[in-house]
Amino acid sequence: MDSLTHLALGAAVGVAFMGRRVAPWKAALWGAACNTLPDLDVFIDHGDAVRNMVLHRGHSHSLFWLTLLAPLLALGAQRLMGGSFRRWWLTTWLALVTHPLLDLMTVYGTRLLLPFDDRPHAIGSVFIIDPLVTLPLLAGLAVALLRRRPQALRWNAAGLALAVAYVGWSALAQQQVRDAAIAAAHAQGLAPQRVLVTPAPLTTLLWRVVLVQDGHYHEGFKSLLDDDAPMAFERFDRGAELSPLLMPVEAAQEVRAFSQGFYKLARAGDELLITDLRMGQEPFYAFTFAVARRDADGQVRPQAPVQLSARVDAARGLAWLLPRMLGRPLPPPR
Repeated sequence: MDSLTHLALGAAVGVAFMGRRVAPWKAALWGAACNTLPDLDVFIDHGDAVRNMVLHRGHSHSLFWLTLLAPLLALGAQRLMGGSFRRWWLTTWLALVTHPLLDLMTVYGTRLLLPFDDRPHAIGSVFIIDPLVTLPLLAGLAVALLRRRPQALRWNAAGLALAVAYVGWSALAQQQVRDAAIAAAHAQGLAPQRVLVTPAPLTTLLWRVVLVQDGHYHEGFKSLLDDDAPMAFERFDRGAELSPLLMPVEAAQEVRAFSQGFYKLARAGDELLITDLRMGQEPFYAFTFAVARRDADGQVRPQAPVQLSARVDAARGLAWLLPRMLGRPLPPPR
């Protein structure tokens, strides 16, 4: 999730579990700092653009390592601000581990089971920025910090509960859309090997569906406010003919594994590209990499990966997103 949401979540957890045992602003500040801590791994340079992508949300997001770190940080908090060490331990641990657990709900991929399991896990039912996660946290926290009455803490707890309930509901909505998408695909004669269902930006009313089948993938959109008309899918080439050329390229294999099979290959001049299909929508993707070059003699030579991101124009995107979210069957911006 975005940095603001992590700050708000950590602060809300800090206030909820420290209560009035210390000044609420101290608990909020500590919780916000702990919930932000795992994302400091973005400052680590792993050597190239692909490795920086696939190794983000790695050891710093591990539930095991964060659990070991919690008592050490809690000891520092107790010495700085007083209060019970056990209470600080619980608060610190919750502020730390709720970071990767919330990240798990996005589609990116979080290695939260390291060092026992190196696979990136992702549910993908919440977009990386979603106001309905962030705003309840901020509203409840604001009341708890600005009003000195003990009852004000209930607002913080209510905001935290609403955010958690919304995230839980997003997983149920995702499953509903997944069932509808698979039924529509089968009705249209498609037999996808992989199905991806992720929310559109800023909402869980509109969902993007990607079906991977052999050398192609299909993209469609489903709003929870759509009528009973079956989903429509557009078909795109996946670049399967380039797969043998990129087989020896390590960066391409890393993206293939990290994307859990949701990728496409393409050629741009002499360069060979690989795109993670999970983050973005056709033809705008956050993670496209030029990973190799094909010489005049036909030899494929790996190169230092270069990230080539593309984003839809904000005005065009919003002009499509809002009515499509409300159930109008508009084609996506291309």
